[in-house]
Amino acid sequence: MTHHHSHTDNHVHADCNQTDQNITRLSIVLGVTALYMFIEFLGGLWINSLALLADAGHMLTDIGAIGLALFAAWFSKQPCSSQKTYGYYRLEILVALINGVALALISFFILYEAFVRIQHPLQIKAGALIWIATGGFILNLISASILFKSGQQNLNIRSALFHVLSDSLGTLGTVIAGIAIYFWNFYQADPILSIVIALLVLVNGWKIIQEATNILLEACPVHLSVADIESALTDLHEIRSVHDLHVWSITSGKEALSVHLVVEDTEHYTPDLVMKVQQVLKEKFGLTHLTVQLETPDFEEDSIHF
Repeated sequence: MTHHHSHTDNHVHADCNQTDQNITRLSIVLGVTALYMFIEFLGGLWINSLALLADAGHMLTDIGAIGLALFAAWFSKQPCSSQKTYGYYRLEILVALINGVALALISFFILYEAFVRIQHPLQIKAGALIWIATGGFILNLISASILFKSGQQNLNIRSALFHVLSDSLGTLGTVIAGIAIYFWNFYQADPILSIVIALLVLVNGWKIIQEATNILLEACPVHLSVADIESALTDLHEIRSVHDLHVWSITSGKEALSVHLVVEDTEHYTPDLVMKVQQVLKEKFGLTHLTVQLETPDFEEDSIHF
């Protein structure tokens, strides 16, 4: 039996650089969001707008979510230890799960408030509402553009991005509602648009919860197929069979694989075969964090197979 583990140094350096970029982007977005939260809060008090005050409250939850994401990104850089051999990458997933649940709770709160406002429309200064909400919408778009690239690769950043996007939808809805109120005195526009926004927030929150839960349960990443990986390995003529094949995510964008391979004969029981397997898994599936164990046909392992 031979056992081989592979994880390149270049990957480690790339991960560190990506984490540093994520921290910088989150810090900028946190500062922008906090600044405009105070502007919306003061503006809401000035024009007696509950809509703006509510949006400022929504931004406060964004600050909490982004702050958690920033803390998780920073803490994930802490080195591995003898007790935490994977480091603290999973902390990002825990924070993403918390943010996903927060998004869902926010959507239910918005729905409740919207139904209340449909029955009891509020009188507000529509002109000032439009200008202040427009400024918030523009700043949210800037924040979302800063996080967008990292959000495609990192679930923790994506959860913060969805918070920003949900808030941008809220401010856009406030702008549209302000226009409807200003020109047509249609005060129900605000709660009606809030219902649509709440449903979009709920969908995004549910997606984050699902993805975070799958990672915590060490499910196979959705973009990979265990059957396809097994087929690619058995296509190698040196390999007789595959067992104990596991694929999981350490954190978003960092997949790992472990597998036991039974070779056709002892002639192929060499490190060269391991390197060949590594090449196939990297080229076809983008997998580089690998643990490969070779076994001869007469080898019997006294362990529980899952």
